[in-house]
Amino acid sequence: MVTHTARVFSGVQPTGNLHLGNYLGAIKNFVALQETHQCLYCVVDLHAITVFQDPAELRNNTREVAAAFIAAGVDPSQHIIFNQAQVPEHAELAWVLNCVARMGWLNRMTQFKEKAGKDREKASVGLYVYPNLMAADILLYRATHVPVGDDQKQHLELARDIAQKFNNDFDRPDFFPQPEPLIQGPATRVMSLRDGAKKMSKSDPSDLSRITMLDQPDDIARKIRKAKTDPDALPDSVAALEDRPEAANLIGIYAALGAKPLNVVVEQFAGAQFSKLKEELADLAIATIGPIGAEMRKLMDDPASVDVALGDGAARARAIAADVMDEVREAVGFLQAP
Repeated sequence: MVTHTARVFSGVQPTGNLHLGNYLGAIKNFVALQETHQCLYCVVDLHAITVFQDPAELRNNTREVAAAFIAAGVDPSQHIIFNQAQVPEHAELAWVLNCVARMGWLNRMTQFKEKAGKDREKASVGLYVYPNLMAADILLYRATHVPVGDDQKQHLELARDIAQKFNNDFDRPDFFPQPEPLIQGPATRVMSLRDGAKKMSKSDPSDLSRITMLDQPDDIARKIRKAKTDPDALPDSVAALEDRPEAANLIGIYAALGAKPLNVVVEQFAGAQFSKLKEELADLAIATIGPIGAEMRKLMDDPASVDVALGDGAARARAIAADVMDEVREAVGFLQAP
C-alpha cells in the first residue's frame, strides 16, 4: 500500500471584498496548518470564471487574496501560494476527471442547485462541473487533507469518489489518496451580522452585514455595535445557543478570534448583556484584523511583489503537478512526446 506524504491543499476564490468569514473559515486555519503540514494555498481563478468576471477586477482580486494569505501569516518561502491559471495541469486533469465522474454524482451536488437558482438552463457548464475541477485541484498534488467548511464537504466526498473510481478504472491502487476533511475551530461558518440565520457574504446588500479584511478599526467597531441581537441576556450554556442565532454567531466569532473553546467563552459572558460582548468583541477584532488589513493594503500598493510571490509559487506547484500529470497520461493511455 502506497503511503502518501501528508499534504494540505486549499483554495480561495478571488471574488473580492474578503470578509471575516473568509478569514475565520479558511485563512486563519491556513496559518496554523503550515506548522504541521506541507501546504499549497491556491487562488482559484479558474473557479471564479464559472460566473462572468470583469478581467481587471479578477486580476486585482487575485492579488488581494494572495496578499491576505501573506498578511495573515502564511510564509510563501516555506509553503506554496499560487493562482490556478498559472498551472495548466489543473485544467488538463479536470478534463480527465470529467470523463471519470458520473452525471448522477454531479446531479446530487446541492451547491449547483443553490447557485444556479431557478434558471439553470442559463448557468454555465463550468458551474455544473465545478466540483470536478475542485477534485482535480486536490488530486493533482495528491493532497491528503483539505480544510473545508460545512458547505464544501459534499464536494470533498465527490473528490474521494472520483479518486477511487480513477484508481479502479485504470488499475492503479492508491494512485490518488482519499483526501480527508479538516474542519477546525469554533466558527467555521460565520453568519451575517444583520441576520444570524444567513451566512456572511460579500453579496449581501447591507455593508453592515460583514466585516471585511480591509475595514478600518472604526468601521469594525461600528459594525459590531450595530450587529443584530435579541432582547435576552447571554446564555450560560452552549446548548442554549441553538435557538439564538445572533448570540451564537457573536460568541462563535469571539471564540474563533481569541482561539478559545466555545464553552469557555459562553461561561465568560454568561448572564451579561450583548453590549458587554460587543465591546470586547470589537476590541478583539480590531487587534486581530486591523494589522492584517494594514499589511494587505501595503502589499496591494506594491502589486509587483505579489506577482513575484504568485509566480514563484506557481513554478513550485508545477514541479509537483507535472510529475503527477505525466503519470496520469501514462495511466490513461495518452501518447506523449519522447
